[in-house]
Amino acid sequence: MLKTGKLLRLRRLSPAGDDRYLLVPLDHSVSDGPIVPADKWDDLLRALVTGGADGIIVHKGRAGAFTPDILGSCALVVHLSASTARAGDVHAKVLVADVEEALRLGADAVSVHVNIGSDTEAQQLADLGAVARSCDAWGMPLIAMVYPRGPRIEDPRDPDLLAHLTNVAADLGADMVKTSVALPLDRMAEVVANSPIPVLAAGGPPDDSDLVEYATAVMATGCRGLAIGRRIFSSPSPGPLVSRLAGVVHGGDGTLGDMGMTADTAGTTSTTSPTSQTPNYSTIVAGVA
Repeated sequence: MLKTGKLLRLRRLSPAGDDRYLLVPLDHSVSDGPIVPADKWDDLLRALVTGGADGIIVHKGRAGAFTPDILGSCALVVHLSASTARAGDVHAKVLVADVEEALRLGADAVSVHVNIGSDTEAQQLADLGAVARSCDAWGMPLIAMVYPRGPRIEDPRDPDLLAHLTNVAADLGADMVKTSVALPLDRMAEVVANSPIPVLAAGGPPDDSDLVEYATAVMATGCRGLAIGRRIFSSPSPGPLVSRLAGVVHGGDGTLGDMGMTADTAGTTSTTSPTSQTPNYSTIVAGVA
């Protein structure tokens, strides 16, 4: 029964049925402060749902604050970890909720953040293991957000390091892992190939380069999904942007449909040749969602 419960919840995370995922993290209000005015939250959620987001990631209080039916077919992921930008150690994550609370809120999955290389890595790993046990007991999918951050990390984009991190997530019981993108970007394929569980690419390019083009290049490396927050909720048109990203994630080949269509973040659409060169992102550092 519990195994069936987890499988049902995992299916709700990918309503297209293709085991690909477009998640929008909205937990930044704890780490950094408000992401939209309080009276605009429902509007943002409706835009994300209408645009085709597969799931949103929020903290427990936020999950209990919006209208229950606002998500429709969009999955709810409750984030269990927290820290703020004003902490003495911004890389130290602590558990602020548990699986049982997430279940009472109707969550389809939970997520836990671990910073490998931080001063508190040991406690964060212990927390991930404890949450994994609860998830196994309750049939709850677990997304591990594992990043190389802290004083012991020299190159956070090192493919070998990121491959290690994805295996940490898998070995401690996660069902999928959200992590940084390797550089050069084509080496992200090595990270994916070495991961026993689906890899979700975190964030997008921090500059003004085209987010949809970048997402297309990332998905072409074999990632099973995207987890993009800031570049979506700070967009003047988050709904249309999510719709274009959903086309990338669920198009299967990194395109919007079968006509070689791509779209930029400004909302215009153009036709490109199927043989167009993938942009060189070797000098771009992907931001954190």
